[in-house]
Amino acid sequence: MSQKEQIFKEIFQANSKKIYRLCFGYTNDEDSANDLMQETFLKVWQNLDKFRNQAMISTWIYRIAVNTCLTYLKTEKRQAKDELTPNIIENKAEETSEKQEQIKTLYSCIAQLEENERLLITLVMDEVPYPEIAEISGISEGNLRVKIHRIKHKLTELFNKHERL
Repeated sequence: MSQKEQIFKEIFQANSKKIYRLCFGYTNDEDSANDLMQETFLKVWQNLDKFRNQAMISTWIYRIAVNTCLTYLKTEKRQAKDELTPNIIENKAEETSEKQEQIKTLYSCIAQLEENERLLITLVMDEVPYPEIAEISGISEGNLRVKIHRIKHKLTELFNKHERL
């Protein structure tokens, strides 16, 4: 195994779960999230030699993932396709625990947020430090704290509304 392959393997192991959750936050679909995660790491592999250590590697990977997800969403909006998701969900007659159901509801609520809000809350859920989130998103840390507070409030309202249904 070459040095580049070893480095990439370590990077993938350290970041793949977080990137998957980020992608899932954008798509709310396991298959799409998996595809976007793989596409992100393909770009990481292709550009690894261009990484300049000016930021943390995780920050660089998040930026690649966010751009990959945003490009995907723009493409999805252009392709007016039938809404198959409800049928697929109905056909998956799996018994899930209450906790899994709550997690599913949470991601469903996250999917209703604006794109930039989804990015921020997903990074918070991944326990990325606020200074790093500020760098990824390009906003000040003070402004970030206000935005995250508002997003959490909005998510709580969406979640409570969903629970009442």
